[in-house]
Amino acid sequence: MATGSGKVAIVTGAGSGIGRAVALTLLANGWAVSLAGRRGEALEETVRLAGEAADWAMPLATDVADPVAVDRLFEATRGRFGRLDLLFNNAGTGAPPVPLEELSLEAWKRVVDVNLTGAFLCTQAAFRLMKDQDPRGGRIINNGSISAHAPRPRSVAYTATKHAITGLTRSTSLDGRAYDIACGQIDIGNAGTDMTRAMARGVPQADGTMAPEPVMDVQAVADAVLYMGSLPLEANVQFMTVMATKMPFIGRG
Repeated sequence: MATGSGKVAIVTGAGSGIGRAVALTLLANGWAVSLAGRRGEALEETVRLAGEAADWAMPLATDVADPVAVDRLFEATRGRFGRLDLLFNNAGTGAPPVPLEELSLEAWKRVVDVNLTGAFLCTQAAFRLMKDQDPRGGRIINNGSISAHAPRPRSVAYTATKHAITGLTRSTSLDGRAYDIACGQIDIGNAGTDMTRAMARGVPQADGTMAPEPVMDVQAVADAVLYMGSLPLEANVQFMTVMATKMPFIGRG
């Protein structure tokens, strides 16, 4: 099934925030997009926002931590669109901001299951599809976050998984070479979404204070993912950091 660009993507966490912005930008630029997320109604809202491009959007409620659900997502994508050119591993969750020693094992495991195991399961399914399609290959982009470099206070589970995503990115990039599968990582800082509204009021800093932080338009992130995803497979953005210019990352702490 041909689209304007002839390209097909899967975006996880497509029901809100960064995932929604990326999905809408890909659709607006002629991509067909499978929208994955846990909340079906939120995915349907993303489809509605796509306007005239909605016909090229396929929403499918998916818990990326569930291997059966992941397999269903990729099979449905192949069944409708015939191939896969881009996987954006974006789905993620956090744990309550409690002292490290008080974080429950259940909360830790849920963050690991979604942020790390979910990304692995989707990557594994993408490999299987991209290896066998014609033309062969494709691209995987992982959402690593600024937390792949430096933590915020009381974020041990989220930070640990985002550091691990960097290892997943490197291994995927290496193992994908034989099959023309490129993999890169985008590390995002303070994109303006519902999740970052608290930053205007103030968020915890490394010195124990609370302070507001600048945010950037989430469209800057979507445009960056579009650029990364539109490169020919002979070229790859291995790592990209997109952040609010004045956020306290350089010099954090």
